[in-house]
Amino acid sequence: MKFSGWHAVGASLAGGMVEVAADLLPADLVTWVPLSRRRRARRGFDQAEVLARAAAAILGVPVRSLLVRARDTRAQARQTGPERRRALQDAFAARATVEGTVLLIDDVLTTGATASACARALRRAGAGPVHLLTAARSLGGPVPARCLGSGSRGAARVP
Repeated sequence: MKFSGWHAVGASLAGGMVEVAADLLPADLVTWVPLSRRRRARRGFDQAEVLARAAAAILGVPVRSLLVRARDTRAQARQTGPERRRALQDAFAARATVEGTVLLIDDVLTTGATASACARALRRAGAGPVHLLTAARSLGGPVPARCLGSGSRGAARVP
């Protein structure tokens, strides 16, 4: 989907994501981890946005673009966790005040650095709990314990 332009599979992926994440729901709003303008222009779409819009439609929950890239970052693939955390520090900002529980959608969870940076920005803007739902988990290593809530089935929770 991400690199081949197969955004039509987004609805099917989102359906599966929602089905396995019942413990994260309900949420008041759905949003996504935004791509940089350059990457979005190159791909022609934002894969996380496609997933978020489809998941929100299934859930019957409003979807809003709550985050912007405050600064562009290089691709995070092949970077270590500490490198990712440094690169993503203050890389995201909320567009406006945010209220309620937010379901944050991304395509892939690797170290959790991107999700944590986004959750921090949402929380600074007033959001309540921020739950993360992804289509895939990188096989590069285990999900850090700080990202998992009790009773989690692999879905990360950012306090």
